[in-house]
Amino acid sequence: MYNLKLGILNISLLAQRSAPIRIVGFLACLAVIWLPIAAPIYLLIRDTNLVTILTMGLLAIEFFIFLPWWSKLVHKQPRIYKHVGLEFSRKNGAELLRGLAIGLISIQILFIVQGLLGWLEWRQVNSGILRFVIEAIPTAFGTGIAEELFFRGFLYDELERDYRPSVVLWAVGIIFPVSHFIKPIPEIIRTSPQFFGLLLLALICIWAKRSCNGRLGLAIGIHAGLIWGWYVINVGKLIRYTGTVPVWVTGVNDNPLAGVMGLSFLLALALWIRSRVR
Repeated sequence: MYNLKLGILNISLLAQRSAPIRIVGFLACLAVIWLPIAAPIYLLIRDTNLVTILTMGLLAIEFFIFLPWWSKLVHKQPRIYKHVGLEFSRKNGAELLRGLAIGLISIQILFIVQGLLGWLEWRQVNSGILRFVIEAIPTAFGTGIAEELFFRGFLYDELERDYRPSVVLWAVGIIFPVSHFIKPIPEIIRTSPQFFGLLLLALICIWAKRSCNGRLGLAIGIHAGLIWGWYVINVGKLIRYTGTVPVWVTGVNDNPLAGVMGLSFLLALALWIRSRVR
C-alpha cells in the first residue's frame, strides 16, 4: 500500500515538469500496464493480423481508461474528455456527421477524377460490397476516435499547456506521421511520400478542431470518412490502376496518401479547413 501511494505521489509530481516529460511519463505508465498483457499474445498467436488487432485494441482500451485517472492526478482536471474535445453534445454530433460527409466525398472525388483522366478503371460492384461497407465502420470509427483522442486530444492538450499555438500545430502535426513510420529504413524510403500525406491529414484535423472551438467531432468525422471510403474501395477491389502514369502520381502501394494526386487533394482540403479557423 505504501509503494502504491508513493507511486501515485511521484506521478502527481509530473504536473511540475515540462510537457515532453509529462508525455513520456504517460506513455511509460501505459507501457508498464500494457506490456505484460501484450507479450504473451505476441508469443502465443501466429496470425500477425490477429495479434495487431488484439494488442492495439487492448492498448486503446487501456488508454481510454487510464486518461481520466491521469488527468485527475496530474492536472486536477475531472472531465478530461470534454476538456480535450470529445464531448457528447448535439453540436459535436452534427460536426461529426459533417466531417464524415467531407471525408467520404473527398475520397470519392479523388478516385472519380483519376477515373476520368484514365488513370484507373472502375470494376463492377458485386453483391458482397455491402459486407465491406459494414465491415469498415468499426475500423474507420475506431481508428478515427482513438487517433484523434490521442494526437489531437491528449497530446495536443499537454503541449498546449506549455507552448504557443503555432508550436503545438507543427509539433502534433509532425509527431503523427513520425509515429506511423516506425519501420525498417528501406520501407521508410520506399513509402516516404506517405509521410507528407499523414502530415497534411494531421494539420487538417488540428485546424478542424480549432474551427470548432476545440471540439473533436469534425476531425473524427473527416478522419473516419477518409478511412471508410478508402477501405471499401481498396478491400472491395472496386478499382484497377491502368499504369498510364507512374505510381508516385497515383500513390505508392496504391495508397492515395502516398501520391501527388492524393497529396494535392489533401492540400486543397487543408487550405479550406484552415480558412474556417477563427
